[in-house]
Amino acid sequence: MTVSVLPNAAAALSELTSIDLAARVQLAAVKTPLIETPIPTAYVAAEDAASTPPLLLIHGFDSSLFEFRRLLPLLEPSAWAMDLLGFGFSDRALIPNLSPGAIKLHLHSFWQQQIGRPVVLVGASMGGAAAIDFALTYPETLAGLVLIDAAGFAAGPAMGNLMVPPLDSWATAFLRSPRVRRSISRQAYFDKTFVTADAELCAALHLQCPGWQEALIAFTKSGGYNFLAAKIPEIACPTLVIWGEQDKILGTKDARRFERAIPNSKLVWISNCGHVPHLEKPQETAAAIAPFIAQLPPTA
Repeated sequence: MTVSVLPNAAAALSELTSIDLAARVQLAAVKTPLIETPIPTAYVAAEDAASTPPLLLIHGFDSSLFEFRRLLPLLEPSAWAMDLLGFGFSDRALIPNLSPGAIKLHLHSFWQQQIGRPVVLVGASMGGAAAIDFALTYPETLAGLVLIDAAGFAAGPAMGNLMVPPLDSWATAFLRSPRVRRSISRQAYFDKTFVTADAELCAALHLQCPGWQEALIAFTKSGGYNFLAAKIPEIACPTLVIWGEQDKILGTKDARRFERAIPNSKLVWISNCGHVPHLEKPQETAAAIAPFIAQLPPTA
């Protein structure tokens, strides 16, 4: 298994979907308006880069593209995944002031340089909020939008008021704790047997990348996506909302709020499922996405 893009600990991955995804992770040197130096950005390319419409999968808070290790193979050959600026295995050292605006510019630059045609953006949890922000700014780039237990109405990380020295270091050290991360994982799943050793490793690999603590502090201090709620009705593209019926992280009320607020939207519930349908029920999640993709109008 090739793990040169990833920390050495990736060699201990044990589940086939994790091993396969690790072997496909690449780095793109993404040129952005943010700085003169291209930003090394971790991603997985679609098997058929010319397929239409392409799907671009973006992960949640303090996570990485490994979130999609079980869903991405079911969306082949057209699915891409990437690490957002400041998260996952993308470079953190070059951007000291990490904010939703910087994340959006980086995402748009990646889309321009790697895909360059209308895409279906698939965002999970905080990645859903990032996808909404992107859709509102760059509507011409989207063929459709898929929100999986998405943030947007929900408030951002509650640690924001702790992000002053030395509390910021203490808060991130707390979040780094394997015991704490295991507890969060167990809360995210309805079926706790999914919290395997491999799943815990996938969720913690990016913590070994340089600048993890500094980037997490910078993003949290920015306030995150707390500005989005009033803008959600402005989403113009077809939108699919997928939600786990037993979500204990965000609850379930926001699923209906998205359905009511977004004019051209459809809500699909995933039963016996928590906050991460793409990990806990990937087959059902892919089965919800397939007909949505099939009915999208043709794009140039």
